[in-house]
Amino acid sequence: MQSRRSEVFTEPMSSEIRFTDFKSDKQPTWCPGCGDFGTMNGMMKALANTGNDPDNTFVVAGIGCSGKIGTYMHSYALHGVHGRALPVGIGTKLANPELEVMVAGGDGDGYSIGAGHFIHAVRRNVDMTYVVMDNRIYGLTKGQASPTSREDFETSTSPDGPKQPPVNPLALALAAGGTFIAQSFSSDSQRHTEIVKKAIEHDGFGFVNVYSPCVTFNDVDTYDYFRDTIVDLGETDHDPTDYDDAKGKILDADKEYQGVIYQNDQSVPFEEREGLTGSMADIPDGAPDEAMDLVREFY
Repeated sequence: MQSRRSEVFTEPMSSEIRFTDFKSDKQPTWCPGCGDFGTMNGMMKALANTGNDPDNTFVVAGIGCSGKIGTYMHSYALHGVHGRALPVGIGTKLANPELEVMVAGGDGDGYSIGAGHFIHAVRRNVDMTYVVMDNRIYGLTKGQASPTSREDFETSTSPDGPKQPPVNPLALALAAGGTFIAQSFSSDSQRHTEIVKKAIEHDGFGFVNVYSPCVTFNDVDTYDYFRDTIVDLGETDHDPTDYDDAKGKILDADKEYQGVIYQNDQSVPFEEREGLTGSMADIPDGAPDEAMDLVREFY
């Protein structure tokens, strides 16, 4: 795990934080034009706009092109293993509820090997944010079909397409009891930042699927494609608190939506329901008597 300092996370949040304070001195190695640049910038702006401080922020990333995002952001961070970023983020948040925890991943990382963790993270409803950079392809491993690739999407390893319908991550989240489900476009900087900000402010698990085009290996789901097809729910009469309306939008396979699609305004985070309020780092000297009794019983 990387950090600027060795102290436990106790720094107060500053009202003078700018999004550039979240930029590290490491230069991204993403392909020029990669959608992940815009996704990350929006994440940093949203963190700053909600008054968070790098010293009180923990970023967890999985594997793939998005995996090094914690290196490019100036905060506490951990680069986890394939599909396992969410359990790390959940454990961190429960250990110290005062931290702002943000998990970042890609469609391959989150909806393939990490799909099981995704569903249970959604239903557990810990107060954290999950941002997925969905480019509908495996970019880092050179262009294989991902869980969200189109059924007829031709790649070097699936020349006739994967021949199976793409995963609908929004539907998975809704079915698992998601309390905040949103979608954004990395190129639409202002709207993307607004949507991630709302996810951070939500009391519970804030999930944002981000259209983040891969300019190297996906010549179908491009910036132009999304600009021409996206329907921004902020410009419609959509009510994100209306479950049935949200379900209709999520299951509408003919449109690409941007905005907060569903939000349960009665959401209560897991840690609040279970009374987890203090940091587990604040452990008094010496083992509790009950723990020593247990040790004596077995040893």
